[in-house]
Amino acid sequence: MRIVFMGTPDFSVPILDAIVEQGHDVVAVYSQPPRRAGRGKKERPGAVHQRADALGLTVRHPVSLKGADEQKAFAALQADVAVVVAYGLLLPQAVLDAPRLGCINVHASDLPRWRGAAPIQRAIMAGDASTAVCLMQMEAGLDTGPVLMRDEVAISADETAGTLHDKLSRAGADIVRRALPVLETLTPQPQPDEGVTYATKIDKSEAKVDWTASAPHIDDQIRGLSPFPGAWTMVNGKRVKLLRSKLAKGAGQPGEILDGLVVACGEGAVDITQVQPEGKGPMEAADWLRGARIEPGDKVGEHA
Repeated sequence: MRIVFMGTPDFSVPILDAIVEQGHDVVAVYSQPPRRAGRGKKERPGAVHQRADALGLTVRHPVSLKGADEQKAFAALQADVAVVVAYGLLLPQAVLDAPRLGCINVHASDLPRWRGAAPIQRAIMAGDASTAVCLMQMEAGLDTGPVLMRDEVAISADETAGTLHDKLSRAGADIVRRALPVLETLTPQPQPDEGVTYATKIDKSEAKVDWTASAPHIDDQIRGLSPFPGAWTMVNGKRVKLLRSKLAKGAGQPGEILDGLVVACGEGAVDITQVQPEGKGPMEAADWLRGARIEPGDKVGEHA
């Protein structure tokens, strides 16, 4: 098939690889423009752009697809289908209609649950036991199109946004690998009207831990925001990111250290197992505690 691939972050790379490995003709790769990053603020292409360059594929990175010239250039590719995976730009109707079989999207949630920008984090933060990868026929609405294929993915008790991201990326590659050879035979299933939720973009204000909340809520928050932006709390006057946790037994005043790095919550307790202190890399909580000068009875958080 003649395929246009549209994606930007590392989540999308395994799916591009799967398409290339199947021998399809990737006539162009669309990706977000390079962003300035690093100490020198040099322009750095995204993960898909870098991978496409390595594969010798043509890369386009328009700032917008709303202009007539960009839409004409897209249509001129005469693609059978466009595969869209975390691209980051809205596709106008003219773009959606240009490929012979339209545009299909790999979305990392069990649609219609968690439509939108941050489905992986939101699923963990909400305490969901499972999520899915959906292959969706795109239409003008936000993740509203009918679903062509769906694979459920379990969310384990120790899942972080980082580990689930990788699981769903691999599942996305697998679903595309299976779907493309039979794409024209798949029957689109409209999404139900019930159960619609929106995965709004993560705001930094959500990362601060409120120890008066319940232990399950805080555990989901910590794992759902790991590794980025990272839930955090104050310890001895310094901000510490909390990257991994698990539920623990115990009770005390919210924010009270019970044992090691087991912290009392408004209800129950959580055991913090991995942290990232200011100016340092991630480390196991046990290693950090050796020099952290924290004793049972001490408090973390606002009143530390």
